[in-house]
Amino acid sequence: MGFPDQIVRTVELSHPPTKVWAALTTAEGLGSWFGNDATIDLRPGGAARMTWNEGEHVANMRVERVEEPTVFGYTWSVSGLPADDPRRTYVEFTLEPVGAGTRLTVVETGFAQLSDEAHKAAFEGNVDGWKSELGELVEYLGAA
Repeated sequence: MGFPDQIVRTVELSHPPTKVWAALTTAEGLGSWFGNDATIDLRPGGAARMTWNEGEHVANMRVERVEEPTVFGYTWSVSGLPADDPRRTYVEFTLEPVGAGTRLTVVETGFAQLSDEAHKAAFEGNVDGWKSELGELVEYLGAA
């Protein structure tokens, strides 16, 4: 298939990597900018869960990579597929110190495994989603 397999977004933040790391890897941080509520067992193989709209939407994740304070990765289900579908995408955050701030890059891969219809919905939805969510991260860090 000729589908794009990855979404890549980079944002420059005026906060040090330790502050950005906490926003990405703690229940308090994730539940403040990414979801409405979150839990996380921050170790490879650990479970994480985020909910939105008082539990109306749930994302169950599996922590795959933890290299504090530079790399955090997890897998999660593909939006639009049935809850029991085993296919997942992999999301990886990379934090790079830049002066007093941080360059944060998020890469989500695994979309090429999907059918035409599922790919279009999941990929386009997540392209928009990352733009929105990273904007919320910037706001959260500015207020924190």
